[in-house]
Amino acid sequence: MVKRFSLLCIIAIVCLLNCKSDNIAKKEAIAQCPVTCNVVHRYLLESNPPGLNHVEGWKNQYGLGLKLTTDHYEIFTTLLKPLILCQIPGFMESAYAAYNLQLPEPVKIKSKSVIYLFADRRQWENFTRDFADDQADIFCQIKAGAYYHNGACVAYDIGWQRTLSVLGHEGWHQFSDQYFTFRLPSWLDEGVAMLFEAHTNINGSYYFDSSFNTYRLDALRRTLAKGKMIPLEDLIATHPGDVLATNQAEAVMAFYSQSYALARFLRETHGARHRRTYEKLLADGLNGDWPLDEVSKRVAADRNMPRNVLWNHVIGLVLFHEYIGKDFEPVEKEYLAFCQQITR
Repeated sequence: MVKRFSLLCIIAIVCLLNCKSDNIAKKEAIAQCPVTCNVVHRYLLESNPPGLNHVEGWKNQYGLGLKLTTDHYEIFTTLLKPLILCQIPGFMESAYAAYNLQLPEPVKIKSKSVIYLFADRRQWENFTRDFADDQADIFCQIKAGAYYHNGACVAYDIGWQRTLSVLGHEGWHQFSDQYFTFRLPSWLDEGVAMLFEAHTNINGSYYFDSSFNTYRLDALRRTLAKGKMIPLEDLIATHPGDVLATNQAEAVMAFYSQSYALARFLRETHGARHRRTYEKLLADGLNGDWPLDEVSKRVAADRNMPRNVLWNHVIGLVLFHEYIGKDFEPVEKEYLAFCQQITR
């Protein structure tokens, strides 16, 4: 088996080397690249990795690709790295199970969720221009990452561990958008999404532990050290798109790291008190039971309405008051102490 895989890898490498980008070699590239796709296809079938139910070719205009099907996902990819593709199905199925653990009971699947995973940024940007319409320019400002839009997660290869991290993150946005009656306010949606960035692989199953998210912890540590913490009331009213539009790295770093810390704060502090609040806040959003007036309920349920600063401020503030507390000062004091604790 080892010799056979080695031979397949050699064929794949030779094929990749033959796929030159210059015009003279274009015909040769077209002739040779399908071998790579077929080799990876065959390898996945023979390996039968955890979570993978079916694999087939994917014809598209961005690059030769495959479609991987699992119980809950359809994954369209031009990334033809067999060892990585063997991990993707199991990772996404593990993430789906972890998303459900945030809720009182698992949701019933409506339809398979769609993921696009591209081999490089050029393919990702070309697809984004076609797929995201007037949002494309905003998404293309992402330096190295992924996004969720129109029901799909769209990512490209930014290194194995980081690619999995962004899929875990964007996968939560996809999950919450598909199953929750109400849209979550940005601080909560982003905060929960970052709980699925740090992961460990044990025998093909992935486990998520937010306390090992060194990327967010380092960012939070720097924000604290520079005295750039966003006040809690302002954090709740912030939309990430507006932060990204400022093109201020420190503001972006503060918003995401603080939202990550706030989600952890609610899950981990004061015994079960905040944890019960956190779980009820999510469960009521899932079932459409937030204590909102009828106009606010319609806004919260309308996926076509932009989730701007005003929406975050109105809905986010009401929810924070109803579930966590009307007095920000004591909660913020506890929250800041928690941020100091987890960054030591």
